[in-house]
Amino acid sequence: MHKAGYVNIIGNPNVGKSTLMNTLLGEKLSITTPKAQTTRHRILGIANGVDYQIVFSDTPGILKPGYKLQEQMMHFVHSALEDADLYIVLTEIEDEFTNRNILEKISKSGVPVILLVNKIDLAKQNEADRLCEKWQEEFPDWHVMQVSALMAYNIDKVLNRILDLLPESPPYFPKDDITDKPTRFFVAETVREKVMMNYHQEVPYSVEVAVDTYKEEENLIRIRCVIHVARESQKGIIIGHKGQALKKVGTEARKSLEDFLQKKVFLELHVKVSKNWREDESQLRRFGYKLG
Repeated sequence: MHKAGYVNIIGNPNVGKSTLMNTLLGEKLSITTPKAQTTRHRILGIANGVDYQIVFSDTPGILKPGYKLQEQMMHFVHSALEDADLYIVLTEIEDEFTNRNILEKISKSGVPVILLVNKIDLAKQNEADRLCEKWQEEFPDWHVMQVSALMAYNIDKVLNRILDLLPESPPYFPKDDITDKPTRFFVAETVREKVMMNYHQEVPYSVEVAVDTYKEEENLIRIRCVIHVARESQKGIIIGHKGQALKKVGTEARKSLEDFLQKKVFLELHVKVSKNWREDESQLRRFGYKLG
């Protein structure tokens, strides 16, 4: 008997969806930062065992779109509501899950649901217990559990529950696959993660990263990335005084990429102004957002 299925992770921004998927996989695929809206795409992470294949789906946080990029981010969320064999609804102590339409759609789907209250390492136990009881009363058919994705608390129990609930099925992907995304995607995301970590206010949300060249040599991978910004003023901020800010991003990204790719990396970064790219459908398509 072999089990397989799509386990789609749904939740508000910054509740720990990417950290949860990375912890469940034991592999860092989704970038993680303390900032909301870090995840922009729907990213599949594949966990394989002898008799199972779990296809986890990390999704952007639920939000009310303010521009076309965010509309596409929400499109990824809604696509994850259409093909799930199991939902993980992720919340936390301080989280107000106000989008009742999505909760009702999940509840009426007939698909099993695991609701996880995350970050309980930061909460008082009685608060976590009360919140779990509240969720269980509202959705009695759901499997409510407490976790800390960052500390890997209760993750084994979550995996066991997932395996209990998955349907019998042959694998959807080859057993040696860990994701559906190409290496270039993760290179660009790694650079963007370092931008998110090193800059503040609107700048990180106005940045997109594209891999211009990726050349693998015997002992070295040569990578050239372009950091696209929405306005001219942001270019100077990204580069910084005498290029120091960009150099810091490059150093941090190179180290992370060497860990991920298990090879020495030469990383070249350039900054380009792509005016108002977040509202430009042609530019969004070029960056891998499939509108329409």
